[in-house]
Amino acid sequence: MTLQGDPGAQRTDESEVVPLPEDRLRRPRFPRATDGQVIPLARGAEPVHPPEPTMPLLRTQRDELREHIVDGRLDGVRRQHSLGKHTARERLDLLLDPDSFTEVELYRRHQASGLGLAENRPYTDGVVAGSGTIDGRRVFVYAQDFTVFGGSLGEAHAAKIHKVMDLAIATGSPLIGLNDSGGARIQEGVMALNGYGGIFRRQVEASGVIPQISVVLGPCAGGAAYSPALADFVFMVRDTARMYLTGPDVVETVTGERVSHDELGGADVHGASSGVATVVHDDEESCLADVRYLVSLLPSNYLEPAPREPSQDAGKDRRPRFADLVPVEPNKPYDMRDVFAELADDGEFFELHERWAQNVLCALARVDGRVVGLVGNQPVVFAGVLDGPASQKAARFVRFCDAFSIPLVTLVDVPGFLPGVEQEHSGIIRHGAQLLHAYCEATVPRIQVILRKAYGGAYIVMDSRSIGTDLSLAWPTNQIAVMGAEGAVNVLFRKDLAAAPDPDALRAHLVAEYTEEFMNPQYSAERGLVDDIIDPADTRSAVARALEMLQDKRKAAPQRKHGNHPI
Repeated sequence: MTLQGDPGAQRTDESEVVPLPEDRLRRPRFPRATDGQVIPLARGAEPVHPPEPTMPLLRTQRDELREHIVDGRLDGVRRQHSLGKHTARERLDLLLDPDSFTEVELYRRHQASGLGLAENRPYTDGVVAGSGTIDGRRVFVYAQDFTVFGGSLGEAHAAKIHKVMDLAIATGSPLIGLNDSGGARIQEGVMALNGYGGIFRRQVEASGVIPQISVVLGPCAGGAAYSPALADFVFMVRDTARMYLTGPDVVETVTGERVSHDELGGADVHGASSGVATVVHDDEESCLADVRYLVSLLPSNYLEPAPREPSQDAGKDRRPRFADLVPVEPNKPYDMRDVFAELADDGEFFELHERWAQNVLCALARVDGRVVGLVGNQPVVFAGVLDGPASQKAARFVRFCDAFSIPLVTLVDVPGFLPGVEQEHSGIIRHGAQLLHAYCEATVPRIQVILRKAYGGAYIVMDSRSIGTDLSLAWPTNQIAVMGAEGAVNVLFRKDLAAAPDPDALRAHLVAEYTEEFMNPQYSAERGLVDDIIDPADTRSAVARALEMLQDKRKAAPQRKHGNHPI
């Protein structure tokens, strides 16, 4: 197959480009005269035209060119595989339903001419863009191609991304970006930066309108890192994905710190320390499979409900194991994930930010076929206290669920906010206010379940009745108070304890008295702050019935441009 733009090359069976034989390259345009032969030149004759193109010829040329574009450069493909990475098209095959991908702007090429670009104008310009389906549902997607210009973004590259983003918003379909790029194409200068700006603006416009998922499968540096940061969910793959604003060389030059790519912006760093990565995987196959699963839990846009599965008759589902999972003693730890699993259909839930801010859990799950957002304190990590990162994590999740009409179920077992100088100086007041603001403005169905302790301001911000939860349920082990009995007694009776001949005996008596009077299971229910005290075994059935009761909830947001979220 002859390659367009290179009459002196042909493709072999292995898709390698090799030169044609010397004699064919130098074949004369006119016949040469042999010895003793004269070939007259035709003067005044009609000009000779090439044969008129035929449809079979045009179709063949078209098919050959498309095959050449789709196959890509063999050396680039081999290098991508040697790095343990799939090509852009292989990734799309893993992500989308078979034969569902429709590509746009396959023939797009850059129009830049500086610094040697005029002689290097590959098709697609380093990004494969279009639309396909996941479990039959429409999504729009772009996949950066590291084999072309290192996946760097120029004007044409950005324009293709802009197009699929506009189509995703117009059709109300989720948007998925597969990132594998060296960053801005330096040769195109400010036009590359302008392209990034167009992406960011569209992401902000799409926020809360369609779900946005960013998958980092290679480098994502400089301004490019803001695109995942603006998405609703960020997936990263260990060892190959890295994301940072300034690379290790710049860091060393400016600060003198020596750091590797992975130490600076690897998947584990963003999964556990910065919180930028929502989900971290060991390989691309499992990562993209998880993206497919996440999409199955999300609505296509803010006007549509999340996909619902058949009811499991959970309203009659009694689960005695709940009582075994959670100890009666308020200070004894347990894993809230076990409670999530017992509550969710088939024990399945999709946890977000699993390794970041682990003292609070956020997950998507189904209860009786309905998609819900689960928020819960985690007693095995810092006793489940709220701190700055935990508040931010939960606030972000609550806002996402509210934007896409996903009901919220909040499982409470919280001793308060984490005290300390470092917490106060790092802005725990502001971070706690973020969670408070997120719950207060949420208009979706909201159900609170208090398992054990719920103390102080942390009780308020964990979707209490006072900030608007629709239904508050509590176990017989609930303790709702300003603080724990020990702390309250130490504050209220400090002088009495100091003067007592047996402070320990007096303290024990006062703690028992305070607990009986102010922290008994019926105290809050008697005052209308808890709707029902339920048997732990009925937790799943009670939540399922509550969701059914609230399914038609409609609450209009206040008339305003927007609130001022305490960022």
